[in-house]
Amino acid sequence: MILAAGRGERMRPLTDHTPKPLLEAGGKPLIVWHVERLREAGFTELVINHAHLGHLLEAALGDGRRYGVRIDWSPEREALETAGGIRQALPLLGDEPFLVVNGDVFCDADFAAVSLRTDDLAQLLLVPNPAHHPAGDFLLRGGRIVPGEDVHDAHDARLTFSGIGMYHPALFAGLAAGSKARLAPLLREAATAGRVGGSRHDGLWVDVGTPARLAELDRSLRIEAERSPARGE
Repeated sequence: MILAAGRGERMRPLTDHTPKPLLEAGGKPLIVWHVERLREAGFTELVINHAHLGHLLEAALGDGRRYGVRIDWSPEREALETAGGIRQALPLLGDEPFLVVNGDVFCDADFAAVSLRTDDLAQLLLVPNPAHHPAGDFLLRGGRIVPGEDVHDAHDARLTFSGIGMYHPALFAGLAAGSKARLAPLLREAATAGRVGGSRHDGLWVDVGTPARLAELDRSLRIEAERSPARGE
């Protein structure tokens, strides 16, 4: 599932008439980078939610056929936040664990490497803390997410959640369809129960949350394409 329902307030005025996932970097909409990388990792059945200007997303990507995938759409009258959006889409996602990618990040991680351990409810991909989020989100110890509020170990370091994770549908069992709900409280509760794993990604990751970060990502991708023409096509 690709999460694409956010309003993108920090991106205004760019998002006044364009949904944030359709903003371009390196000559492609952000969401197209995800679709192509998911396909390359073997994920060919995708669900995408939307709210703000969602009809433009559907018009741009259609059923996904031209990208070699199948896209089912999960429209929301108003954005239901992360967990609420996932809960709303569960009938499309099925009963098995599924991968979720935030539509407003850019990452070169191998999506196929994110896997859920038996009996876990979530597996999170974490990244080193960016300058705009120095405190991080979660502690990672021995491949497990540790509730940070209860840990005071100088050898531990909080890392930032990348917005990429694999979840079991049971994580959202307590939510009503159509309700707004944040993901972080569900993850912290599951981590307290010892049912959340994690791994660290030290490659390219950008939270494309502001026009300045989008412009910097665009410059970086275009420079890389010029250096490696075959990869830029």
